[in-house]
Amino acid sequence: MEPGTPLDKDLRKIERLEEATRAASRSHVALYATLVFLAAAAVLAGSHAQSGQSGQLIVLATLIGGYLALTIGANDVANNVGPAVGARALSMTGALALAAVFECAGALIGGSEVVETISEGLIDPTQLPNTDVFVWVMMSAMLAAALWVHLATFIGAPISTTHAIVGGVLGAGLVGLGSSAVDWGIVAGVFASWMLSPLVGALFAAGFVAFIEININYKPDKITAVRRWVPVFVALMAAVFFAFIALNVFGSVWGLRVRLVVPASLLVFGLVYLLAGPWVHAQSEGMENRNQNVRQMFRGPLIFAACLLSFAHGSNDVANAVAPLAAILENAGRPRLLDAVGVPFWVMLLGAVGISLGLFLFGPRIVRVVGEQITRMNPMRAFCVALAAALTVLIASELGMPVSTTQTVVGAVFGVGFFREYAARYSRRRRYYILTKKGRHAPPVLPATRDEVRRRKLVRRSHFIGIVATWAITVPSAAALAALIYIAINWIR
Repeated sequence: MEPGTPLDKDLRKIERLEEATRAASRSHVALYATLVFLAAAAVLAGSHAQSGQSGQLIVLATLIGGYLALTIGANDVANNVGPAVGARALSMTGALALAAVFECAGALIGGSEVVETISEGLIDPTQLPNTDVFVWVMMSAMLAAALWVHLATFIGAPISTTHAIVGGVLGAGLVGLGSSAVDWGIVAGVFASWMLSPLVGALFAAGFVAFIEININYKPDKITAVRRWVPVFVALMAAVFFAFIALNVFGSVWGLRVRLVVPASLLVFGLVYLLAGPWVHAQSEGMENRNQNVRQMFRGPLIFAACLLSFAHGSNDVANAVAPLAAILENAGRPRLLDAVGVPFWVMLLGAVGISLGLFLFGPRIVRVVGEQITRMNPMRAFCVALAAALTVLIASELGMPVSTTQTVVGAVFGVGFFREYAARYSRRRRYYILTKKGRHAPPVLPATRDEVRRRKLVRRSHFIGIVATWAITVPSAAALAALIYIAINWIR
């Protein structure tokens, strides 16, 4: 049958119709699962309402908190496994399953220790006339953040849910309490972190890729180079993630400080290096002296890094969903605001399940954007993204800077892509390597022509501009939305 015949066209139409039918079926399943989850959350909330509290208020707050958890899973969590999927180290199903398990584990094991009221530092509690104002400010902030993250997920933009929550609290707080109740220094710190964290993540990721290419990919004897440097990178990854989880997840439980974690991390580095050496030697035995085989050496460490990144993210960012809800549940109906807020286990479970469910049902869109549509990934590049993100967040946390894991991961992906563009245009070492493979001498580096520059754009500019623009408007948009919701609530009341 000749391609392009009427029968061939009809068969393609049938295939597209079948794909559309499967997509519609999945959307119906997602809708039903969401409704079941929210209904279960409402029943659970109604059974935990305390005396003196309005059961309807508690149910409404829990429904909004569950909706927020779903949107966080769909957008924020998907960034952690996007590079691994783009590198073909994990299938979409496998990545979603691993991320859901480790996000849930991080939330339940370490989340209760790092959850703080998200309004802490943003709003002065002495400015609150009563707890009702606080409850409705937090309710408006949660709903505004959930709606904004939902919209960002729909258009395929990976954003920071932390910044959406901060914007929501800021907008509702300004309307409900006035500008004097807002700590503008904290707000300035959020904006500074927005600018710095993706940039630092990009620089780290580009630096790691450059180091690997110079010291492994461009070497004539790649096997020897792999055996020398891959154990170093695996050990570095283990030490960084150990320090990250020790300080940010279990630091408050074990009383850990930098002076204890640093030597322990060095010990982890040494032990993993000793263990990784024989493993790399065995894996590289009989391996062809090709870059394609070298990249596959990072596949196992990349999967491990994605799991650890999801665990750390779950332990920290579950607070975005459960902290405002816990604050509402604990303060609703009280005469004055509590100094400290505990997080009931059922609330933590609600956040963990909601985030995992949101990832499974709605996460693939953002996974594809981060892993496949910004720039091409392979296991080596994706490993550098995960390592750079963890290292950036670790350093920023110790400096007291509020950073976004999402923006750091996406910034690292951009860093890898832009470095590839730079190397394709200007790297003499790369040109020498390519030409020597063909048996020719490397000519001097000449300025790239306009056509060459157009061909070498390895980062999709539409995604870059769209994502950065969405980052820029997240806080003000969530703030404006929360302010409108707060005004509408007060008008209805």
